[in-house]
Amino acid sequence: MSGPGRLVAVAGASGVGKDSLIRALAAALPGLEPVRRVITRPAGDGAEDHEPASAAAFRARAAAQGFCLWWEAHGLCYGIPAEVARDVAAGAGRIVNLSRAVLPEAALLFPGLTVLHVTARPETLARRLSGRGREDAAGIAERLARAARPLPPGVAVLDLPNDGPFDQTVARALALLAVRTG
Repeated sequence: MSGPGRLVAVAGASGVGKDSLIRALAAALPGLEPVRRVITRPAGDGAEDHEPASAAAFRARAAAQGFCLWWEAHGLCYGIPAEVARDVAAGAGRIVNLSRAVLPEAALLFPGLTVLHVTARPETLARRLSGRGREDAAGIAERLARAARPLPPGVAVLDLPNDGPFDQTVARALALLAVRTG
C-alpha cells in the first residue's frame, strides 16, 4: 500500500460490543489489523487483550512520546502505541477501540479517520454490563449515565446500532466501511 493508510476508530459506551466488533471486522478485512492498547490493568482480567502496564511505567512511556494518543477513564490509563501513527502514515490499515473523548485529537492526527460509533439501547447495555460481572449495580448505573453523553462536536461518525443479532451488526459495519472507502 502506498500513501497514507487508514485508521478505523470504534467508539461507544461500555457494553456496546466494541471489542467483539473489532475482532469480527479484522477477521473479515485482512488489511485492517487490530491495535493492542496499553492499559494500566492486569493481564487476564477477562477484558480485552491488552498490554498491561503499571501506572509508573505508563507515565514514563507517555513522557517519552511512546503513545500517539492516550487518556484516562474509569480509573485506568489507556494508550495507543506511537508506532500505530507511523504504520498508518506508511500505508497500513488499523482498527482500534478509542474513547469518545479523544476522537477530536485522533481526527487531527489521522487524516481520513473513520469513526464507527456503536450504540445500543439502555436495557441492552444494562444486560451486557451485568453479564460481564465487572461492575456492581452502582457501577453499571454510572456507565449507563455516561453512555447518554454526546460525542464531541466536529467529529464525523458513522452510527452503528448493535441491539440485534451480531452478524447483522457486522454486515452493517462492513457496508458502512465499504461506502466510506468506495
